[in-house]
Formats: sequence, structure tokens, C-alpha cells
Amino acid sequence: MRTIPVFSRFLGLCVLATTALGIAACGSGSNAQPQIPLAIVNEVLFLTDQQNSALRFDNGAVYTKGGLRGLIVVRQNVGTYLAFDRTCPYQPQDTCARVRIEPLFRLFDPCCQSQFSFTGQPQGGPATLPMRRYSTALSGNVLTITN
Repeated sequence: MRTIPVFSRFLGLCVLATTALGIAACGSGSNAQPQIPLAIVNEVLFLTDQQNSALRFDNGAVYTKGGLRGLIVVRQNVGTYLAFDRTCPYQPQDTCARVRIEPLFRLFDPCCQSQFSFTGQPQGGPATLPMRRYSTALSGNVLTITN
């Protein structure tokens, strides 16, 4: 039976402990935020419908169903639309973590005070991750949102 010297075992344990702490530290920094749970998204918006009239103008935004707590759709320009989950990326497990539209200004979560641009990027508050974005496809006056 072969024996490992005590020092070698000690050194091996130190390397193992340091590696474990390093891996744990990667996920526990100040930027660590829980992930938004995945939701199947397959929604269709008719841009000619009256409830979507805000999408006739650049930076216009509307709420629609889908995602975890609903979706926000933003018109960037005549052919480009962005769709985001309303769940705030800062603390998505909180039931009040729901982003709202402040027309012509920003997207805002009153629960944690996080602010987002109309491209979903964090601009203030504790959130450091962008809003979850879904794919959009425009065909005539029909906008399809999927993941």
C-alpha cells in the first residue's frame, strides 16, 4: 500500500478548498442576480388594433400577454420592434417585480426602483442585468413574438 506524505495531502486539500471558494465567489459577487425563469412565448400582435396604437410611433410601447408576468413591446423605428418580459431581472422571484412603461421616458420597476431604457438596458437602481428580450418578426402589420 502506497502512502501519501502528510504535506502532499495538505497541499491537495488547500488547492481543492481554494478552487471551491473561487467557484463559489464567481456567483456570489455584487452583480449576482437570480435568473428569470424561462417561459414559452409565442404571441401575435396586430399593429392595426387600437390597443396597439402606441406602436405607430418610435419609442411607443404597449403591454401584451405572454412571458412570465406579461410582455412590453417597444417600437424602435418603422420596421424594428423589441419585446421584453415585464419581470424585473433584479429580483424576479418577488411578486411585485413587474416593469411598467413610463411613456417617452423609460421602463421602470416600482418594486426595486430599477430603471431601464427602451432597449431594455439598466439605467438606474439596483438592476445590473438587462431585461429578458424575446425575438420579434414583422410581416406586414403582424408582429410575432417568440423565444
